[in-house]
Amino acid sequence: MAASGGAYAAHLPAVPDWLNKGDNAWQLTAATLVGIQSMPGLVVLYGSIVKKKWAVNSAFMALYAYASSLLVWVLVGFRMAFGERLLPFWGKAGVALSQSYLVGRASLSATAHGGTPRTEPLYPEATLVLFQFEFAAITLVLLAGSVLGRMNIKAWMAFTPLWLLFSYTVGAFSLWGGGFLYHWGVIDYSGGYVIHLSSGVAGFTAAYWVGPRLKSDRERFSPNNILLMIAGGGLLWMGWAGFNGGAPYAANIAASVAVLNTNVSAATSLLTWTCLDVIFFKKPSVIGAVQGMMTGLVCITPGAGLVQTWAAVIMGVFAGSVPWFTMMILHKKSALLMRVDDTLAVFHTHAVAGLLGGVLTGLLATPELLEIESPVPGLRGAFYGGGARQVGKQLAGAAFVVAWNVAVTSLILLAIGLVVPLRMPDDQLMIGDDAAHGEEAYALWGDGEKFDATRHDLSARVGGGGMMDREGSADQRMSGMGARGVTIQL
Repeated sequence: MAASGGAYAAHLPAVPDWLNKGDNAWQLTAATLVGIQSMPGLVVLYGSIVKKKWAVNSAFMALYAYASSLLVWVLVGFRMAFGERLLPFWGKAGVALSQSYLVGRASLSATAHGGTPRTEPLYPEATLVLFQFEFAAITLVLLAGSVLGRMNIKAWMAFTPLWLLFSYTVGAFSLWGGGFLYHWGVIDYSGGYVIHLSSGVAGFTAAYWVGPRLKSDRERFSPNNILLMIAGGGLLWMGWAGFNGGAPYAANIAASVAVLNTNVSAATSLLTWTCLDVIFFKKPSVIGAVQGMMTGLVCITPGAGLVQTWAAVIMGVFAGSVPWFTMMILHKKSALLMRVDDTLAVFHTHAVAGLLGGVLTGLLATPELLEIESPVPGLRGAFYGGGARQVGKQLAGAAFVVAWNVAVTSLILLAIGLVVPLRMPDDQLMIGDDAAHGEEAYALWGDGEKFDATRHDLSARVGGGGMMDREGSADQRMSGMGARGVTIQL
């Protein structure tokens, strides 16, 4: 309170004329919601969806990615993604730490297009730095899902800052910060390409170079706590209100449309995926429902504030069926997909769903909503008179993101591999968390295997085989889910 009066107020007013309190409050709220998706959302989800012996390591990889991203972001990353133009695909590096920079009005200097002025939200630069950090962090956390259960934690600690600097900032500047794809008119409303296509492709590439899990882990990777997995997934879904609702940089009409469309698409996709599970596998899968929720959220992201709500339903149907097909059917027929051990199938739920959403946005984006959100005049989806031109731009933008992530992710990992092994040795992989961290999540026997009373010497304590029957039944259910396609999701 003292800072709001006296000499301080005379030189640095707490509420400058350009500050919109409502926009600032919403943007900070949206940033917090996106942060909750990572911390604790994905930390909880990763720690519960893997085998018990990998719970600590998986949660820590997400935790470390989140923390390490912030320092890199404020030191150089933010301005490489949203600062002045250095190259058509990259901004000039610079710090985002000083008062003189952070308390001024937010500005994306490279976004001026023709006679359209640059984007200048009605809040301080500090708010924009925080909001965009949350996006950068969650991209790395999502990427981690591809390499859980075997990546050397020291290699991961080296990988996260390098990938943020040399891969994420390029996609963010090219599509959002005023780069060549932004000015050409490629549409990515809130990260279908920048976040999801990037994390899915980079994760798949990383999984290729790191190598697979142990054969025993690939064959049986049952979640250690499905209820906690649902809780983590729920935090993701609710947090997506900030993910897509914060993209317009204002509490405006597009934000309202985006939040509604996000929920409609997620629900539709979840139901579609579940129905396909019931039709083909005779039972609804809880893991499958979370997968469907995720693909619905990812698919709507490139066009959440740019399409009508009936279009969000259509996108949800595609989101619940196309990734389902690639994961459950195509995966088993592709030698490459079978060879690469993408632990949580991030390629299917993020890369496939993100690309699908980008293409559907090129078809379904309305000119009225695009006029609110894009400085590039004349943009419209193919169904509104845009023809094949916008779809072609969407495909070209995706091709750039895919090529850059494959190349840069490969180079980073090959360089790290010269210094430290990318994969943990097999003897440590047999142990898991205790070998990697000297800690374990649960002081309990068993790691997804079928209960054997003679092996665990508990026959005297099991009356009438009741416990064995219950454990065996649960184990068979998990085995059945693994036999349907990829072992685990997300």
